[in-house]
Amino acid sequence: MNKKSTSKIGEDTPITQADIDNGSLVMRKRGASGAVLPAKQRINIFLDSGTLEYFKEKAGGRGYQTLINETLKQAMQAGSLEAVVRKTIREEMRKAA
Repeated sequence: MNKKSTSKIGEDTPITQADIDNGSLVMRKRGASGAVLPAKQRINIFLDSGTLEYFKEKAGGRGYQTLINETLKQAMQAGSLEAVVRKTIREEMRKAA
């Protein structure tokens, strides 16, 4: 279901209810700049039942996959931030020595 193009509807062609009903249009999320954000990719993953229940409870049973995705993003950013902080501390320690 990776559609590169949303439809054959031209820029100046008005959108009709039929276009919507037959799935000719695919809504894409856009960032603050208006650029189309990359689509999510479907994967299969095995999680412990306790982990899955935790996210389902925290999300209220709906949107738990989005919550898992956001948690993974935060973990990636934290790892990157940790590396920057460590590098900065090492540089400062060298200067002090």
